Amino acid sequence: MELQGIHHLTAITADIRRNHSFYTGTLGLRLVKKTVNQDDVSAYHLFYADGAATPGSDITFFDWPVQPEQRGTHSIVRTAFRVPDEQALEWWAKRLRSEKVTNTGIISRDSRPTIDFEDPEGQRLSLVSGKNGHANSWKASPVPEQFQILGLGPVTLSVPNLGRTERVLRHVLHMRPAREYTAGATPVHVYEMGPGGPAAELHVAVEPDLPFVRQGAGGAHHVAFRTSDQDYTSWADRLEEMGMPSSGPVNRFYFQSLYFREPNGILFEIATDGPGFTADEPLETLGERLSLPPFLEARRKVIEAGLKELDEPAQPGH
Repeated sequence: MELQGIHHLTAITADIRRNHSFYTGTLGLRLVKKTVNQDDVSAYHLFYADGAATPGSDITFFDWPVQPEQRGTHSIVRTAFRVPDEQALEWWAKRLRSEKVTNTGIISRDSRPTIDFEDPEGQRLSLVSGKNGHANSWKASPVPEQFQILGLGPVTLSVPNLGRTERVLRHVLHMRPAREYTAGATPVHVYEMGPGGPAAELHVAVEPDLPFVRQGAGGAHHVAFRTSDQDYTSWADRLEEMGMPSSGPVNRFYFQSLYFREPNGILFEIATDGPGFTADEPLETLGERLSLPPFLEARRKVIEAGLKELDEPAQPGH
Protein backbone atom coordinates (compact mmCIF):
# COMPACT_ATOMS: atom_id res chain seq x y z
CA MET A 1 0.00 0.00 0.00
CA GLU A 2 1.68 3.14 -1.26
CA LEU A 3 0.68 6.70 -2.02
CA GLN A 4 1.28 7.60 -5.65
CA GLY A 5 2.12 11.30 -5.48
CA ILE A 6 0.48 14.67 -5.03
CA HIS A 7 -3.26 14.58 -5.83
CA HIS A 8 -4.06 18.29 -5.45
CA LEU A 9 -3.19 21.39 -3.48
CA THR A 10 -6.02 23.50 -2.05
CA ALA A 11 -5.40 27.17 -1.29
CA ILE A 12 -7.36 30.27 -0.27
CA THR A 13 -8.31 33.34 -2.27
CA ALA A 14 -10.21 36.46 -1.23
CA ASP A 15 -10.49 37.68 -4.84
CA ILE A 16 -11.98 34.90 -6.96
CA ARG A 17 -12.23 36.97 -10.16
CA ARG A 18 -8.57 37.96 -10.17
CA ASN A 19 -7.69 34.40 -9.14
CA HIS A 20 -9.64 32.98 -12.09
CA SER A 21 -8.01 35.44 -14.48
CA PHE A 22 -4.49 34.62 -13.28
CA TYR A 23 -4.70 30.83 -13.27
CA THR A 24 -6.55 30.47 -16.59
CA GLY A 25 -5.02 33.50 -18.31
CA THR A 26 -1.46 34.03 -17.09
CA LEU A 27 -0.76 30.36 -16.25
CA GLY A 28 -2.99 28.91 -18.96
CA LEU A 29 -4.55 26.21 -16.79
CA ARG A 30 -8.02 24.87 -17.50
CA LEU A 31 -10.91 25.49 -15.11
CA VAL A 32 -12.04 21.86 -14.90
CA LYS A 33 -14.60 22.13 -12.10
CA LYS A 34 -16.63 25.10 -10.97
CA THR A 35 -18.34 24.04 -7.77
CA VAL A 36 -18.76 25.13 -4.15
CA ASN A 37 -17.12 24.26 -0.88
CA GLN A 38 -19.28 21.35 0.24
CA ASP A 39 -19.01 22.47 3.87
CA ASP A 40 -19.68 26.16 3.06
CA VAL A 41 -21.86 26.52 -0.03
CA SER A 42 -21.55 30.32 0.00
CA ALA A 43 -17.97 29.90 -1.26
CA TYR A 44 -16.74 28.81 -4.68
CA HIS A 45 -14.40 25.86 -4.90
CA LEU A 46 -12.55 26.15 -8.21
CA PHE A 47 -10.27 23.46 -9.64
CA TYR A 48 -7.61 24.36 -12.22
CA ALA A 49 -5.79 21.52 -13.97
CA ASP A 50 -4.46 20.21 -17.28
CA GLY A 51 -6.63 19.66 -20.34
CA ALA A 52 -7.84 16.23 -19.21
CA ALA A 53 -8.36 17.08 -15.51
CA THR A 54 -5.74 14.50 -14.58
CA PRO A 55 -5.34 13.67 -10.88
CA GLY A 56 -2.11 15.28 -9.76
CA SER A 57 -2.50 18.30 -12.01
CA ASP A 58 -4.93 20.46 -10.07
CA ILE A 59 -4.58 23.40 -7.77
CA THR A 60 -7.88 24.34 -6.14
CA PHE A 61 -9.16 27.42 -4.33
CA PHE A 62 -11.71 28.25 -1.66
CA ASP A 63 -13.14 31.75 -2.08
CA TRP A 64 -13.29 33.21 1.42
CA PRO A 65 -13.42 36.91 2.45
CA VAL A 66 -10.43 36.67 4.79
CA GLN A 67 -7.33 38.72 5.55
CA PRO A 68 -4.01 37.88 3.86
CA GLU A 69 -2.00 35.05 5.32
CA GLN A 70 0.60 35.99 7.92
CA ARG A 71 3.46 33.77 6.86
CA GLY A 72 5.16 31.38 9.22
CA THR A 73 5.97 27.79 9.98
CA HIS A 74 3.50 24.94 10.68
CA SER A 75 2.35 25.49 7.10
CA ILE A 76 2.48 24.68 3.41
CA VAL A 77 4.79 27.32 1.96
CA ARG A 78 5.29 26.60 -1.74
CA THR A 79 3.56 24.75 -4.58
CA ALA A 80 5.47 23.78 -7.70
CA PHE A 81 4.20 23.04 -11.19
CA ARG A 82 6.02 20.92 -13.75
CA VAL A 83 6.85 22.11 -17.26
CA PRO A 84 8.44 19.94 -19.96
CA ASP A 85 12.05 21.14 -19.98
CA GLU A 86 14.43 24.05 -19.51
CA GLN A 87 13.41 25.55 -22.85
CA ALA A 88 9.89 25.82 -21.45
CA LEU A 89 11.28 27.50 -18.34
CA GLU A 90 13.03 30.09 -20.51
CA TRP A 91 9.72 30.79 -22.25
CA TRP A 92 7.95 31.10 -18.88
CA ALA A 93 10.52 33.54 -17.50
CA LYS A 94 9.75 35.84 -20.44
CA ARG A 95 6.01 35.34 -20.15
CA LEU A 96 5.91 36.14 -16.45
CA ARG A 97 7.91 39.32 -17.05
CA SER A 98 5.55 40.32 -19.86
CA GLU A 99 2.59 39.75 -17.51
CA LYS A 100 4.29 41.93 -14.85
CA VAL A 101 4.72 38.93 -12.52
CA THR A 102 7.89 39.28 -10.47
CA ASN A 103 10.00 36.13 -10.70
CA THR A 104 13.48 34.89 -9.93
CA GLY A 105 14.36 33.86 -13.46
CA ILE A 106 15.83 30.39 -13.77
CA ILE A 107 17.64 29.31 -10.63
CA SER A 108 18.83 25.92 -9.41
CA ARG A 109 17.14 24.33 -6.40
CA ASP A 110 17.56 20.70 -5.43
CA SER A 111 19.64 20.40 -8.62
CA ARG A 112 16.58 21.27 -10.73
CA PRO A 113 16.08 24.36 -12.92
CA THR A 114 13.35 26.36 -11.18
CA ILE A 115 11.48 29.67 -11.37
CA ASP A 116 9.90 31.11 -8.22
CA PHE A 117 7.01 33.62 -8.38
CA GLU A 118 3.78 34.55 -6.61
CA ASP A 119 0.18 34.93 -7.69
CA PRO A 120 -1.56 38.33 -7.17
CA GLU A 121 -2.37 37.50 -3.52
CA GLY A 122 1.09 36.23 -2.61
CA GLN A 123 0.55 32.50 -3.10
CA ARG A 124 4.09 31.14 -3.41
CA LEU A 125 4.55 29.12 -6.60
CA SER A 126 7.35 27.60 -8.64
CA LEU A 127 7.88 26.10 -12.07
CA VAL A 128 10.28 23.16 -12.29
CA SER A 129 11.64 21.23 -15.22
CA GLY A 130 10.35 17.68 -15.04
CA LYS A 131 8.12 15.82 -17.50
CA ASN A 132 6.87 12.79 -15.48
CA GLY A 133 4.32 11.00 -17.61
CA HIS A 134 2.02 11.83 -20.51
CA ALA A 135 1.12 15.47 -21.21
CA ASN A 136 -2.56 16.37 -21.51
CA SER A 137 -2.61 19.77 -23.11
CA TRP A 138 -5.59 22.13 -23.26
CA LYS A 139 -6.24 23.36 -26.78
CA ALA A 140 -7.96 26.57 -25.60
CA SER A 141 -5.05 27.59 -23.36
CA PRO A 142 -3.36 30.92 -24.13
CA VAL A 143 -0.06 29.09 -23.53
CA PRO A 144 1.42 27.21 -26.52
CA GLU A 145 1.05 23.45 -26.18
CA GLN A 146 4.80 22.75 -25.97
CA PHE A 147 5.16 25.06 -22.95
CA GLN A 148 2.00 24.27 -21.01
CA ILE A 149 2.05 23.27 -17.35
CA LEU A 150 1.97 19.48 -17.10
CA GLY A 151 0.79 19.17 -13.51
CA LEU A 152 1.87 19.64 -9.93
CA GLY A 153 5.46 19.24 -8.83
CA PRO A 154 6.82 19.10 -5.29
CA VAL A 155 4.90 20.74 -2.46
CA THR A 156 6.98 22.25 0.36
CA LEU A 157 6.05 22.32 4.05
CA SER A 158 7.63 24.36 6.83
CA VAL A 159 7.96 22.83 10.30
CA PRO A 160 9.94 24.00 13.33
CA ASN A 161 11.19 20.49 14.09
CA LEU A 162 11.46 17.53 11.74
CA GLY A 163 11.13 14.63 14.19
CA ARG A 164 7.39 14.10 14.65
CA THR A 165 6.50 15.03 11.07
CA GLU A 166 9.10 12.62 9.71
CA ARG A 167 7.72 9.77 11.83
CA VAL A 168 4.29 10.30 10.28
CA LEU A 169 5.66 10.58 6.74
CA ARG A 170 7.80 7.47 7.03
CA HIS A 171 5.99 5.16 9.40
CA VAL A 172 2.34 6.07 8.83
CA LEU A 173 2.31 7.16 5.18
CA HIS A 174 5.22 4.96 3.97
CA MET A 175 7.04 7.84 2.26
CA ARG A 176 10.72 7.25 1.51
CA PRO A 177 13.45 9.72 2.58
CA ALA A 178 15.23 10.55 -0.67
CA ARG A 179 17.80 13.31 -0.05
CA GLU A 180 18.46 16.68 1.57
CA TYR A 181 19.40 20.09 0.20
CA THR A 182 19.60 23.66 1.46
CA ALA A 183 17.51 26.62 0.32
CA GLY A 184 19.56 29.57 1.47
CA ALA A 185 20.51 28.47 4.98
CA THR A 186 17.37 26.34 5.44
CA PRO A 187 17.72 22.54 5.45
CA VAL A 188 15.08 20.82 3.31
CA HIS A 189 14.31 17.09 3.47
CA VAL A 190 12.78 15.33 0.46
CA TYR A 191 10.34 12.42 0.78
CA GLU A 192 9.13 10.33 -2.14
CA MET A 193 5.89 8.48 -2.83
CA GLY A 194 5.12 5.85 -5.46
CA PRO A 195 7.38 6.26 -8.48
CA GLY A 196 9.12 9.32 -7.04
CA GLY A 197 10.21 12.21 -9.21
CA PRO A 198 8.91 15.78 -9.07
CA ALA A 199 5.22 14.77 -9.26
CA ALA A 200 5.55 12.51 -6.24
CA GLU A 201 7.66 14.44 -3.72
CA LEU A 202 7.00 16.27 -0.48
CA HIS A 203 9.73 18.71 0.63
CA VAL A 204 9.97 19.61 4.31
CA ALA A 205 11.87 22.77 5.30
CA VAL A 206 12.98 22.97 8.94
CA GLU A 207 12.55 26.58 10.14
CA PRO A 208 12.51 26.79 13.96
CA ASP A 209 12.90 30.57 14.10
CA LEU A 210 9.74 31.48 12.19
CA PRO A 211 6.49 32.50 13.91
CA PHE A 212 3.38 30.31 13.77
CA VAL A 213 1.47 30.86 10.50
CA ARG A 214 -1.88 32.64 10.54
CA GLN A 215 -3.83 31.15 7.65
CA GLY A 216 -5.48 33.49 5.15
CA ALA A 217 -5.74 34.59 1.54
CA GLY A 218 -2.60 33.87 -0.45
CA GLY A 219 -1.85 30.82 1.68
CA ALA A 220 -2.43 27.10 1.31
CA HIS A 221 -5.20 25.20 3.08
CA HIS A 222 -4.18 21.55 2.64
CA VAL A 223 -2.27 19.12 0.44
CA ALA A 224 -3.78 15.89 -0.85
CA PHE A 225 -1.94 12.68 -1.74
CA ARG A 226 -3.05 10.15 -4.36
CA THR A 227 -4.25 6.68 -3.54
CA SER A 228 -5.76 3.99 -5.71
CA ASP A 229 -9.48 3.43 -5.28
CA GLN A 230 -8.86 -0.08 -3.95
CA ASP A 231 -6.46 1.11 -1.21
CA TYR A 232 -8.72 3.88 0.08
CA THR A 233 -10.44 1.95 2.88
CA SER A 234 -7.09 0.44 3.90
CA TRP A 235 -5.72 3.95 4.48
CA ALA A 236 -8.69 4.75 6.72
CA ASP A 237 -7.96 1.59 8.70
CA ARG A 238 -4.25 2.40 8.87
CA LEU A 239 -4.79 5.88 10.28
CA GLU A 240 -7.03 4.41 12.97
CA GLU A 241 -4.52 1.67 13.79
CA MET A 242 -1.70 4.21 14.09
CA GLY A 243 -3.70 6.43 16.45
CA MET A 244 -4.04 9.29 13.92
CA PRO A 245 -7.38 11.11 14.45
CA SER A 246 -9.03 11.60 11.06
CA SER A 247 -12.27 12.60 9.40
CA GLY A 248 -12.97 9.02 8.45
CA PRO A 249 -14.14 8.37 4.89
CA VAL A 250 -15.66 11.45 3.20
CA ASN A 251 -17.46 11.20 -0.15
CA ARG A 252 -16.63 14.30 -2.21
CA PHE A 253 -18.46 12.82 -5.23
CA TYR A 254 -15.54 13.50 -7.59
CA PHE A 255 -13.19 11.54 -5.32
CA GLN A 256 -13.17 9.91 -1.90
CA SER A 257 -11.20 11.65 0.86
CA LEU A 258 -9.64 11.22 4.28
CA TYR A 259 -8.47 14.24 6.27
CA PHE A 260 -6.04 14.38 9.18
CA ARG A 261 -3.39 16.66 10.64
CA GLU A 262 0.27 15.82 10.99
CA PRO A 263 1.83 16.70 14.38
CA ASN A 264 2.59 20.33 13.42
CA GLY A 265 -1.05 20.94 12.54
CA ILE A 266 -0.72 20.89 8.74
CA LEU A 267 -3.83 19.43 7.13
CA PHE A 268 -3.28 16.38 4.95
CA GLU A 269 -5.78 14.61 2.71
CA ILE A 270 -5.64 11.19 1.07
CA ALA A 271 -7.79 11.20 -2.09
CA THR A 272 -8.72 8.65 -4.73
CA ASP A 273 -8.23 9.18 -8.45
CA GLY A 274 -11.81 8.18 -9.23
CA PRO A 275 -14.50 8.70 -10.18
CA GLY A 276 -13.09 12.02 -11.46
CA PHE A 277 -14.50 15.28 -12.77
CA THR A 278 -16.35 13.68 -15.69
CA ALA A 279 -18.75 12.06 -13.21
CA ASP A 280 -21.32 14.78 -13.89
CA GLU A 281 -20.27 16.57 -17.09
CA PRO A 282 -18.40 15.64 -20.28
CA LEU A 283 -14.70 16.28 -20.63
CA GLU A 284 -15.30 18.72 -23.50
CA THR A 285 -17.30 21.16 -21.34
CA LEU A 286 -15.69 20.76 -17.92
CA GLY A 287 -15.92 23.88 -15.77
CA GLU A 288 -18.36 25.76 -17.98
CA ARG A 289 -21.30 25.58 -15.58
CA LEU A 290 -21.72 25.33 -11.82
CA SER A 291 -21.45 21.65 -10.86
CA LEU A 292 -23.04 20.45 -7.65
CA PRO A 293 -22.86 16.98 -6.12
CA PRO A 294 -26.24 15.21 -6.01
CA PHE A 295 -26.85 15.99 -2.33
CA LEU A 296 -26.67 19.76 -3.10
CA GLU A 297 -28.57 19.78 -6.39
CA ALA A 298 -31.95 20.52 -4.77
CA ARG A 299 -30.46 23.79 -3.43
CA ARG A 300 -29.03 24.93 -6.80
CA LYS A 301 -31.11 28.12 -7.19
CA VAL A 302 -30.27 29.35 -3.70
CA ILE A 303 -26.59 28.49 -4.08
CA GLU A 304 -26.29 30.15 -7.50
CA ALA A 305 -27.95 33.30 -6.19
CA GLY A 306 -25.24 33.64 -3.53
CA LEU A 307 -22.27 33.36 -5.94
CA LYS A 308 -20.68 36.17 -7.96
CA GLU A 309 -19.85 35.96 -11.65
CA LEU A 310 -16.25 34.91 -12.26
CA ASP A 311 -15.76 37.47 -15.01
CA GLU A 312 -16.14 41.13 -14.21
CA PRO A 313 -19.35 42.50 -15.76
CA ALA A 314 -18.79 44.92 -18.62
CA GLN A 315 -18.89 48.59 -17.61
CA PRO A 316 -21.32 50.98 -19.37
CA GLY A 317 -19.71 52.48 -22.45
CA HIS A 318 -17.10 49.70 -22.77
